[in-house]
Amino acid sequence: MSKSIRIVPSLAAHTEMAKCSVCSLKTLCLPHGLSSTELGQLDKLVVRRRRLERDESLYRMGDPFRNLYAVRFGQLKTYQLDAHGSQQITGFQMTGDLLGLDAIGGGSHHCGALALEDSEVCEISYADLEEMLTQLPRLMQHFHRIMSNEISREQGAMLFLGSAKAEQRFAIFLLGLSARHAARGYSATSFQLRMSREEIGSYLSLTIESVSRLISAFRKSGWIEVDNREVEILDLASLRALSAGMGTAGTFKSAAKVQPRPGKAMGMVQHRIAA
Repeated sequence: MSKSIRIVPSLAAHTEMAKCSVCSLKTLCLPHGLSSTELGQLDKLVVRRRRLERDESLYRMGDPFRNLYAVRFGQLKTYQLDAHGSQQITGFQMTGDLLGLDAIGGGSHHCGALALEDSEVCEISYADLEEMLTQLPRLMQHFHRIMSNEISREQGAMLFLGSAKAEQRFAIFLLGLSARHAARGYSATSFQLRMSREEIGSYLSLTIESVSRLISAFRKSGWIEVDNREVEILDLASLRALSAGMGTAGTFKSAAKVQPRPGKAMGMVQHRIAA
């Protein structure tokens, strides 16, 4: 199996203060066409770069809202806790994704966010961002577009979790990761799963046993190959057909069991099916 290549900025090069104007990742976070003066203004928004170790919390449910967070490198998960303290995964975030949007309306975070691996985020002052949005029309349009996309994904998540079969969910999940990696310049067909099978199951409302059975079924069908957490997609066309409900009927008749999902479907709002 070919290995995916993931370019990670050196931790040794970490600085407390970050500048959008010279960041190599600015095309993922910012609108195109900003002048050097406008980019210089944006430098004031980033409070600092914050480094996270694996399993370290970025913020927790109920924390007061002050900042948004742009992922510079690494991967994180967002989650909610039910009345019994069990985690329900609501999304996975990677380079260029923005976290914290859920807290804008209520002033506190509805979800928690935790690093799946060593990661780094840029802390963006929301108070300063609000003020700057009135000064930079391109930035305001870009931010509105991000918010609109999140609403669309939320609506899609409710339909997705309410009607899609288990094998469709898993196919869409893999295709989403493929598209997101490709949009960031990585391999679209070979990448590592930073999340566990249990976390994938929580995200897709499936049991961990169902996720394992689906992985086995997809391998037997010749669609994917899996080596530990390294995944290679061998047949994108078949995954796309399955995700659209055109897979072979009966192939997965007993492959998966849906796990009841507490509360409303929060789902895929930050999982970019088409990045």
